[in-house]
Order: sequence, then structure tokens, then C-alpha cells
Amino acid sequence: MGARRPRTGDDWKLLAQACAALLERLPELVDEHVRELHAYSPAYGRVIGYDQHWQEARDAMRIGIETISAPRASPRRDLDHAEWLGRRRAEQGLPLELMVHAYRLAGHQVWDALLEAASADARRLAVLMQSATMVWSAVDAQADTASEAYRATELELRRRTDEQLQALLDALLEGGRSAEVAARAAAGLDLPERGRYAVVVLRTARRDLTHRRLEAEGLRFVWRMRTDCEVGVVSLDEGTGLDALAELMEGRCPGPGGISPVVTGLTELGRARRLAELALRTCPADAPAIVRLDRRMPGALVVSQPELSSLLVSEVLGALLDLDPADRAVLLETLDVWLDCEGSAGRAASRLYCHRNTVFNRLRRLEQLTSRSLSRPRDLTEMTLALDAFRLSPG
Repeated sequence: MGARRPRTGDDWKLLAQACAALLERLPELVDEHVRELHAYSPAYGRVIGYDQHWQEARDAMRIGIETISAPRASPRRDLDHAEWLGRRRAEQGLPLELMVHAYRLAGHQVWDALLEAASADARRLAVLMQSATMVWSAVDAQADTASEAYRATELELRRRTDEQLQALLDALLEGGRSAEVAARAAAGLDLPERGRYAVVVLRTARRDLTHRRLEAEGLRFVWRMRTDCEVGVVSLDEGTGLDALAELMEGRCPGPGGISPVVTGLTELGRARRLAELALRTCPADAPAIVRLDRRMPGALVVSQPELSSLLVSEVLGALLDLDPADRAVLLETLDVWLDCEGSAGRAASRLYCHRNTVFNRLRRLEQLTSRSLSRPRDLTEMTLALDAFRLSPG
């Protein structure tokens, strides 16, 4: 509220009389005020309701009028009420601009009514004009106070809502299958309860990634930050599959990360999250990537059974483990590349920058050390799984 200019006792008496006369007309002023607001926007009636709005407008206008003639040292009841009303309007969901409009309209109506009552009395009119700055400063202060309270309450409500939604999402990601939780999460996150979903888990939370940067046609992301990872729930359109998701992730995220298979509803997110984490565990530390579980099944099998994996490594690759680390690495790399090249020694040699006979010699040495033949399917399966287990073992 602006500084009040010094006035004589008669000036204050005239101003108090004008305000007292205006209070006698309060029901008439409130009728006009509420009627104009409801004509301006139907949201007032839809959000607040006419009777409740009338009572609250009466209280606000009465306190505002009493403030005009109150002594300078009086408590600012108008600002206390404005703060309360700002919080209330935010809780009710009335748009902020409509609340501010109501304050401005009330200020104009009160001022016009004061001018109309003082127009026949020059002395009273002069006192009123002297008070113009004070009156409009009071209206501004009330509107500003109500707006600040509105914004603070809106932020708090949004924070509470976000926390509730995150809690619901966490419950689903932890394996909750409650239909009620799924329904509330679906409503709050604007996601279908039954639909095609995948879960992405990134090992290191990447704070620079947002759903806006990763949005694409047919894909919608909802991210959940955790201490050591970032979990993304991906809603897939009917015609969008994991190929599109993997392509998008590989182009935007350096990894490591895991992508689950598609599941068919929010209650399946817990299983999808566990499968995405399993896919993530198949990423070697030295070759981070975004991997799909359906493309890493052998690796997923071995990392899901650490005790059996350790036994498999020792049984199949035991003799290799006694070699010099550099020598062992060359042999295992050759096997890995040969498998990746679908058993073609020529293509493997090209990638390893060596002669194809060198590839054959290394593979024969592997067969001798493991007592297994790469031409026998069962032996090849064991060696492939043992290679995955060795590469993915924590040690």
C-alpha cells in the first residue's frame, strides 16, 4: 500500500463517512461485482459457485473498503485476507488471471461508487481525489499479495501431485499390480492402463536428458530419477516397436542402458523394469551401449545366474585363465569376432587385421585349451555362453 498523505481530522472524518455510506450499499455492489464477473467468464461460476462467490466477494470488498479509512497504523487485514483468498483460489483451480481480474474490477467499482457519492460535495470530492493514490495502491497491494499466495500454493500443489504420481509410478516399477494404483497412475500421467509399454534403464542418471529431447512419433517417455540410474517408462503406439525405440535411444544416449521387451499394461511395469535391468547387466563395462533384452538372451541367462556363470567359466575356459592376460585376450577376442561374423574366418580376419590362417590357428588353439570343438553345436553353445559369462563377470 502506498504512503498515505497527511490529512486533518476533518479529512479523515469525511473519508470515513464516505466509506461507511458505501458499506451500506455493499449488497448492491457485490451483486453488480459477481454478476459482471460471471458474465465475463463462466469459469467463476463453474469453479466457485454463485452463492459462495457472493459471500467471499462481500467479505473481500468490505475489508477493502474498511481499509481505505483505517488509521495508518492499523493492521493490514486486507492483505491477510488477500493472502487467504489467493491460496483458496489456487486450491479451487481458478485461473490466476481471473482472480487478478476480480481484484481490478472490485477496485474500479468501489472507486466509481465513492466518486458518485462525493460528486455533489466539493469538499468530500477533494478529499477523495487526494486519496486516489492510496486507494489504488491498496488495490495493487491486495492483488499482488493474492497473486504471490496463489503462485506459492500452486507450486506446492504441483509438488504434492508430482510426488504422489512419482510414488504411484515407483509402486508399479517395483512390481505392484494393484488395479487401483494403475488406474490412479494412468489418470495422473495421462497414460492408458492397458497399452504397449517398454522400460528403459540407464546406468548413470543423465540429468541432461528429458522426455522432450527423446520424444518421437509413436513414443512417449516418463522418466524416474534414481540414485544410480534413470528409469524411463515408454508408451508405444500400436504401430511402433522396439526397433524405433532402440534407434532413438542409440542416437541420443551413449549408454550403457537396457531395454525391456514390450509389456501390455501398467501393472506389468515391474516385470519390464526387472528385464530392462537384466538387459543392462549384459553391457560390458568397456563397451557401453543401449541393448535390448531380446537381442541379448544368452548374456542375460548367464548374468541372471552368477554362481552357474562362474562355474561355466571355470569348467569351459579353465585352461585359458592360466594364460598370460594379453595372450588370453587375443584368443577370446578372436572367438568373439568370429562368432560375430557368423563363423566366417575371412570376415573375422578383415576385422582383426590379420590373415585368415591366423584366425584358424587361434581357433584351433582355443579348441585344444578347452577340449571342445567349434564344429559341434553343443560345444559351440557352451563356449559362447562361457565367453559371455567371462566378459560380464564383475571381476
